[in-house]
Amino acid sequence: MHKTLLAVSAALAVTSIPTVALAQASPLSFNVSVTSDYRYRGISQTRLKPAIQGGVDYALPAGFYVGAWASTIKWIEDAGGDAKIEIDLYGGYKGEITKDLSFDVGLLQYIYPGAKTAAWNAAYKDPNTTEAYGALTYGPATVKASVALTDLFGNYDFAGGNSSKGSVYLEASAGLDVGAGITLTPRLGYQKVRNIANASYTDFALTASKDFSGFLVSAGIVGTDANKSFYVPGFAANSTKFLGKTGAVVSVKYSF
Repeated sequence: MHKTLLAVSAALAVTSIPTVALAQASPLSFNVSVTSDYRYRGISQTRLKPAIQGGVDYALPAGFYVGAWASTIKWIEDAGGDAKIEIDLYGGYKGEITKDLSFDVGLLQYIYPGAKTAAWNAAYKDPNTTEAYGALTYGPATVKASVALTDLFGNYDFAGGNSSKGSVYLEASAGLDVGAGITLTPRLGYQKVRNIANASYTDFALTASKDFSGFLVSAGIVGTDANKSFYVPGFAANSTKFLGKTGAVVSVKYSF
């Protein structure tokens, strides 16, 4: 990106990182997907272009789970690095507090193999990032908070010597059954980036999805109020596209 590396990493607004169900027939599950634009917290990771994605989840006894997810990306190359994929490793614990209230806590590691090269923009640190997260779900509604335990995707205030560690992302969403097998999912999020001017923003998405014999087809609108001069591709892309603009995203995911 031009001034920040926050247009990074994992989990599409309409098909985010897969999570493990509290109860499932097999403890091991896989998924593959294609999407018209990989949006992470509303910001495109693929310069508004398609991505191929896939993941694996394993449900351990007593509510514990681990998983891995990967996607093609463009933002690292745009910033002078050499990573063409993002790999996410995560693990956590899920459980029920009451019949209608459940929780999910865990750690998530974003990895960008080969990101730092001689051409990597010196204004940024290592983009590999660790986050801790916690979520509460009541009925169809979920609220979630994620906290960066490292610099957030390489963002660092070199002039002031200030880290973006401790940056927070808050989100609320709901999965609403509107009939005919269609689920409507509104989502609202806020990314607070510590010590980086013009980096914080609000994002939103409204997605409709339906399962067709294991193929989950989703279509939605996603956008942000992010700074339009801040969230643009890196110098190597030779582009001034706003990566957080409001737009349509379509995806197809197959789980097995």
